[in-house]
Amino acid sequence: MELAEIRAHWNQILDLVLEEDRIAWLAFFDARLAQFDGRVLTLDFSDSRKFGSAHEYSDTRRRHQLLLIKAIKSCLNIDIEISEI
Repeated sequence: MELAEIRAHWNQILDLVLEEDRIAWLAFFDARLAQFDGRVLTLDFSDSRKFGSAHEYSDTRRRHQLLLIKAIKSCLNIDIEISEI
């Protein structure tokens, strides 16, 4: 699986996330797919962070990542991990 293939299905993946959690969908809507090494999908949020605040959302973010992993598995039938920069 190449990054281009994930990009080609990104809207479909986000639709699956939206079916389960609108907040998670909003969280990943601004992500840029930066890199995929065959195991780890790296998401780049550098543009969206310029509007960020000092709040701590680690627990929520992990739940959102698990939802995204589930949607990617459902859509593309691959097991991945998520990394964020």
